[in-house]
Parts: sequence; structure tokens; C-alpha cells
Amino acid sequence: MEFYAYHGCYAAERNIGGTYLVSVSIDADLTAACNSDSVDDTINYESVYQIVSNEMRQPSNLIEHVAYRIRQALLTDFENIENVTVEISKLAPPLGGKTECAIVVVG
Repeated sequence: MEFYAYHGCYAAERNIGGTYLVSVSIDADLTAACNSDSVDDTINYESVYQIVSNEMRQPSNLIEHVAYRIRQALLTDFENIENVTVEISKLAPPLGGKTECAIVVVG
């Protein structure tokens, strides 16, 4: 998932914003969905996207904090999740030189 968001320790990052990539990996018991072929029995990835989007809209100093919030929200909203890993890539972070991205993985 790609977002333009306002995370960072520097005022410029929180004012100008930047591009972020978010990847979510979910381990869950999907037996019911496999048997029923019903979206009501699975983890709807449209709902996952909305949760991630909501958390990305809340500015934070650290992408670690954002990843943790996303993880906790998913665990709270979907009772059949056994584990979830959230990876956030901050593209072109302001580090004083050319850097493709900074990546944080929580989970």
C-alpha cells in the first residue's frame, strides 16, 4: 500500500510529508472462509486497507509507532488473526545523502 503521510522527527517532514509503503502479512485461521467461500468468514483486505489508511493519516514522530498502531488495530479488529507483521518503508528519508528508503518491521 502506498501513502503520502506526515511522519518524522523533523518539522519539515511533518509539514511537507513524504511517500511511504506499507506491507502487512497476516497469519490467521481461514478454515471457515475456505469452506464457505464467503468474504464474511475471512479477513477482508479492504477492511485491512482502511485500518492502515486511518493509522497512516495520524502524524507520528516514528514510523515504528505507526507500525505498532497498525498491528494493534488489526489484532483488535480481527479475532482470528494469530500473528501480523507490519513493514513500513519511508521513501527518500532526509539523511543528508541519497537514500532509497528506511524500513521498519514490527511483529
